[in-house]
Amino acid sequence: MATDATTRRPRLLVVVAHPDDETFGCGSVLLYAAAAGAVTGVVCATRGEEGSPAPGVDVPAEGLGALRERELHDAAALLGVSEVVLLGYRDSGMDGEAPADSLVAAPPDDVVAAVRKAVIAFDADVAVTLDASDGHRDHARMRKATLAAVEGLPVSVYLHCLPRSLMRRWLAHHAGGDAAAAYEQFPDLGTPDEQLTTVLDTSEHLPRRGEAIAAHRSQTSPFEGLPDDLREAFLGRDHLIRAVPAWDGGAPEQSLFAEEIPLWERPR
Repeated sequence: MATDATTRRPRLLVVVAHPDDETFGCGSVLLYAAAAGAVTGVVCATRGEEGSPAPGVDVPAEGLGALRERELHDAAALLGVSEVVLLGYRDSGMDGEAPADSLVAAPPDDVVAAVRKAVIAFDADVAVTLDASDGHRDHARMRKATLAAVEGLPVSVYLHCLPRSLMRRWLAHHAGGDAAAAYEQFPDLGTPDEQLTTVLDTSEHLPRRGEAIAAHRSQTSPFEGLPDDLREAFLGRDHLIRAVPAWDGGAPEQSLFAEEIPLWERPR
């Protein structure tokens, strides 16, 4: 059957705070959407300047932010992303006084306006952002900005979540180590499992997502060193909350699109 030239492919935009959020957080969602025939894009607020480089990584003279920006583009290409937009805010860091030009120090209305401009320019049908249940203030700022930015627009918004049950298993595995130290202060780390509205089977995309994770070589993957069963639990399924339109109950969704895209309309 021939493809109707007027058919419009769905457009999914991932909106995040730092390079690697699009891969460590939403990488399988991007792969799932591209495989389903959607056009995908990424909006990233900062260059992640406040991150700590992984052991053995040489930071170039232009700084960690420049390296992480290159990694973002490399990973996005592996994830099938058609467009990457950087908003240009400075990374705020996990805590302490934020730099004046950082994301959390910026006027909230300015951040909302920047996100809204990107959503409209991309002509997004679906926006996905992190739910910030990891306690990072930049993630929380982008969640709030995304929800505010789509008001009045025909855009669905999903919050990408890490189920509390999985985060407890992750913390138990890393107990006493550096990986968990920054998060042990949050006793309610992760999203309560009963709040999840959407579960995607993304297990077929594990190999390619692994390549994208490796592209962020300056950052230590939160999935590094996990036993196979726990790694599969994190990376083989994606858990989300449909925030816009608000979830009205019922069985969990298994797709981000109103209906599956016919095979003949999918990119080859």
